[in-house]
Amino acid sequence: MKKIVYSIFMIATSIIALSVSAQKNNGDAELFTYGGKSVSKSEFLRMYTKNINNQKPDFSEQALRDYLQLYARFKMKVAEAVKLKMDTLPNIQNELGGYKKQLAKTYLTDKEVTDKLVKEAYERKKKDVRVSHILIAAPRGSDDTTAVYRKIDSIYKSIQAGADFDNIAKAISEDKQSGKNGGDVGYFTALQLVYPFETVAYNTPVGSVSKPFKTVYGYHIIKKTGERAARGDIQVAQILVAVQTSKGAEGEAAAKSRIDSLYTQLKKGVNFEKLVDEYSEDKFSKNTKGTLPTFGVGQMVTEFEDAAFALKNPGEISTPIKTKFGYHIIKLIKKTPLQPFDTVKTEMSKRIEKDGRIDIARQQFTENLKKKLHYKETPEALTKLINAIPDSTLTNGSFKASTYKNMNANLFEMDGGTVFTQADFANYIENYTKGKIYGGKESTLRSLFKNYTDKALYDYQENKLIDENEEYRNLLTEYQDGIMLFELTDKSVWSKASVDTNGLKNYYENNKAKYMWPPAIKAELFRAINEDAAKKVIKELNSTPAKSQDEIAKAVNGDGVQDKVVYESGKFEKSKFPAGTSFVAGKYSPYYKNEDGSYGIINVKEVYDQPTQKTLSEARGYVISDYQEYLEKQWIQNLESSYPLKINETALKSMVKK
Repeated sequence: MKKIVYSIFMIATSIIALSVSAQKNNGDAELFTYGGKSVSKSEFLRMYTKNINNQKPDFSEQALRDYLQLYARFKMKVAEAVKLKMDTLPNIQNELGGYKKQLAKTYLTDKEVTDKLVKEAYERKKKDVRVSHILIAAPRGSDDTTAVYRKIDSIYKSIQAGADFDNIAKAISEDKQSGKNGGDVGYFTALQLVYPFETVAYNTPVGSVSKPFKTVYGYHIIKKTGERAARGDIQVAQILVAVQTSKGAEGEAAAKSRIDSLYTQLKKGVNFEKLVDEYSEDKFSKNTKGTLPTFGVGQMVTEFEDAAFALKNPGEISTPIKTKFGYHIIKLIKKTPLQPFDTVKTEMSKRIEKDGRIDIARQQFTENLKKKLHYKETPEALTKLINAIPDSTLTNGSFKASTYKNMNANLFEMDGGTVFTQADFANYIENYTKGKIYGGKESTLRSLFKNYTDKALYDYQENKLIDENEEYRNLLTEYQDGIMLFELTDKSVWSKASVDTNGLKNYYENNKAKYMWPPAIKAELFRAINEDAAKKVIKELNSTPAKSQDEIAKAVNGDGVQDKVVYESGKFEKSKFPAGTSFVAGKYSPYYKNEDGSYGIINVKEVYDQPTQKTLSEARGYVISDYQEYLEKQWIQNLESSYPLKINETALKSMVKK
C-alpha cells in the first residue's frame, strides 16, 4: 500500500508527485535547472494545474514558488534514483512491467465503442426487467451445436403455435433452478447477467417471446413478463428468527411466535438494535446491529427484496415476513436512487472493463488495428496446419510443436515486415495448452489462432504506444518515478530510521528533553462491556487474596463467554482519563462510562505527579518518526547541494496572475 500511496503523493507534503517526459517543446522557456538538468515552463504548468484536485489554480507568485520548490526536490530525488540505477532493479522492472500491461489495456480498446457501452448500460439501469427463459445447454467443447439449435428452434416453433411456455420450461429447461418456477428468473438490471442475455431481455417487448439466441451457456428462449422503473439500491437492518425444520410444524410455530413477540415489542418502542443483539440469528449481521450491505434488484430473495423496498421512510419497520431462511423483521436505513450519469460514469466504466461486453470494444479496436497495420492473413496455410495435426496428439496431451518446425508458410503478416509462420503458431499452441486441449480440434485451434493474432497485434501496438501516445508515456514515467522514489526513500529514510540502531540511540540521547511523560500513572486498566460487568470487576478487585488481571477477567467472563471484560497494563498519561479522576497508589478508581458505552476501571499502582523521562523503548515510535524527519531534511540538503537549483525569474514571473 505504501508503494501506491508514495507513487501518488510526495511524502512530506501530500503534493502529488507526478513526473513527465523530459522532452521540451520547441521554443518553450526553461523555468529552472537542477544540477544541469532542466524543466520547461510548459512541463511545470501542466503538472501544477494537474495536481490541484479540481480547485481553481492559484497563480500568485508565492504559490508558484512553493510548488516549484517541491517539484524541484521531487525531480532531484528522481535524478538521484536514476543515478543509482534503481530503474534497473528487478523488483522495479517487474512491478513496472505489470503496470504497463494493465495500463495498456485502457488504450487497446475502441474508446468510442466503450463510451457507447457505458451509456447503454446506464440507460438500461433506469429499468428493471423480469423474464422467464428456457435453456438448452450446449455440450462443453463441442464443435457442432447444430443439434442443440434444432432442439431450441423446435421448442420456439411449438410456443409460437400455442404451447405453454411455463410448462415447457418446467419439463425441458436445463436451468433447473428457474425451470421449476416456469423459467422465471425474477427482476434484474444491467450488468447482472451475461451481455447477450441482458440485451435480448431489454429489447424484447413485455409479453413477447424472443427468438432463440446463444450465450456461453447454450441456447435460450426468453419470455418477457415485466418491466418497471428501477428501484435503485437500498440498505436495511434485520432481525432474523430461523425455523428449526427438524422439529416440523412445532419448529415453524415456535419461530412464528418468537418473531410476532419481537414485532410487538418493537411496536411498543423497544430498541431495534437491542433486540438484534439479544435475539437475531443472522450471525453475519448480528455484529453490525442487524445492518446488511447495500443491495439492489435481484440480489435478495424476492420476498425479502419486495418487503424491503415497500418501506418508505428511514426507520420504518416491516411486519414479519417469511423466506426460506426463516422469519424477518426489516428496518429501512436508506434508499439510493440511480445517480446522475456523470456521478457513476467512472465506476460503470470500470465494471464494463471487467464485463464480457468490453470484448466488443476490443474487437472493434482489433479490426481498426488490422487496417492500420496492413494485416494480411493466409487462411489456407492455417487450414493446412490444422489438418496436419492429428486429433489424438491434442486429446492425449502429446502435442509437440517441434513436429511442425519445418512448416514455415506465412499465416499472417503486418507492418514492419513482421511475419508469423505455421511453426510460430505451433509453438503458441504448445505453450498455451501445455500440449493438451479439451473439445473439438477444429474449433479449438481456430479459437486459439484468433487469440494468437490478437495477442500479436496488441503486443505490436503496445510497444508502439510509448512512442505514439503521450498520455500513456507520461503515466508510465510517473509510475516508474513513484516506485523508484519509494525504494530510494525507504533506503534513505524509512528503513534506515528503524534499522540504524546507533543512529536512533544517538538521536534520542541528543533530544531526550522532547520525550517526557506528562503527569502519569502505572496501572491496570479494565474495560467492561456494561455496568454489571464493571461491578463484577470491582468485586474481584476487593477479593482476598489479591487476584491477577487474568484471574479477574476469567472470573468476570465466565466459561465460554468472552470479552465481557478486557484489560491492559502499563504507564498511562493522566490526561487519558476523565477529568477529576482520583489517582491513589494501591487503590482503584470508581468506574466511569466511556463514550462507546463501555465502562473503565483503573487499578492504580504508582502515581507520577511530575513529568518523568521516557525511555527509548517507551518513546520508540515518536523517536523513529522524528529521526525519519531529521534524516529526510539531511537528505534533501545533500540533494540540493548535488543538484543546485537555478530559477529563471523572468519565466516564473510570466506565469503570475493577480
